[in-house]
Amino acid sequence: MFHRIGNAAFKKSLDNILALTVALDNPQHKFKTVHVGGTNGKGSSSSMLAAILQAAAYKTGLYTSPHLKEFTERVRVNGEMISREKVAAFTTQHQALFEQVKPSFFEMTVALAFDYFVEEQVDIAIIEVGLGGRLDSTNIITPLVSLITNIGLDHQSLLGNTLQEIASEKAGIIKHGVPAVVSKTQPAVSSVFSEKSQETGSPLTFADQVFKVELQERSGSSAYYTVYKQDKVYLDQLELSLIGNYQQHNLPGVLATVDELNQKGFSITEAHVREGLKNVQRFTGLKGRWQVLGHNPLMICDTGHNVDGLREVVLQLLAMKPKQVHFVFGAVNDKDIQSVLRLLPVSYRYYFCEAQIPRAYPVQKIWEEAQFAGLKGAAYPTVEDAILAAKAFAQEDEVIFIGGSTFVVAEIADL
Repeated sequence: MFHRIGNAAFKKSLDNILALTVALDNPQHKFKTVHVGGTNGKGSSSSMLAAILQAAAYKTGLYTSPHLKEFTERVRVNGEMISREKVAAFTTQHQALFEQVKPSFFEMTVALAFDYFVEEQVDIAIIEVGLGGRLDSTNIITPLVSLITNIGLDHQSLLGNTLQEIASEKAGIIKHGVPAVVSKTQPAVSSVFSEKSQETGSPLTFADQVFKVELQERSGSSAYYTVYKQDKVYLDQLELSLIGNYQQHNLPGVLATVDELNQKGFSITEAHVREGLKNVQRFTGLKGRWQVLGHNPLMICDTGHNVDGLREVVLQLLAMKPKQVHFVFGAVNDKDIQSVLRLLPVSYRYYFCEAQIPRAYPVQKIWEEAQFAGLKGAAYPTVEDAILAAKAFAQEDEVIFIGGSTFVVAEIADL
């Protein structure tokens, strides 16, 4: 399993998933889809789109990865997770097929999701790319729209060492004649998407050139934005229940994708957009995106796990100007740990830890690297131990932040 053991589990081919879906009578051709790729923001964007479509009364499938607590989180219809019984029945029914094809864990899961969405007769499904794009198992669909969130350095050993190489892999989800939306204009990679869209004859929208998003205020468990479309106020006081600052990079792509869906015959109104965005977690079950876990001290977690994601996290923490931040930090072993640690403020107190997966970066090595980066803290054998220590040291007017890896967040007991 890629998410547990890393690169050894990644299959650089679509052969297995095609063999599975042929045997299942090609479920991927039997429902409408939106395909969502990118380095950061694809999970949040997928959930925002699903919430908006649910608000518009469409029966909506949602396929995401990885899960935090329960495998069944990955496959949802109208926010409801697939049942364990359905997973077990699918696996039992197709055991001979799996033994013949020998698919990866991810390939089996994609086949399960597509088969389930057909069974449930969804109106549309939002399909999040697992890794990369071009050779990702989800890339056998022909969506109504392809959405690419942003491009950053992550999984370089599999996707390439430059932003251009990574963008080229992500651009692999752009299909012939299918509209493509890119959430954020990044000068280093814009030409990669422009060239791909010309090659495939796909209309291309750089969403942040159409929609401008300004944060008005953050109040309780919501953020409020003013959205401009072609420089005119489009949505005033737009309430979003995801309060991470980085969501303002995702919103333009989501709104541009909604526009594309309306041009394809969907009927999504401003009221649907507002209702969906106000209720993202409630409608889709999304967790771990700048999620507030407690108060006095304020305790927050976030699944940002690469340089770009953690930079956004640190910027938001710095903007809060807390008296002190107690940072519970762990990572996985394919990350550029030195670059990540150099992002972290030396004034914070750190609680280094190791998630209980084979792919975890050994905590002792993190601690040693942290010394070179000038970070002060101690090493703890488990995430739980690190959180308990942070709670013991933090004062009521300070902040506890838990992150560095999706798998650290996944081990928070009361998530």
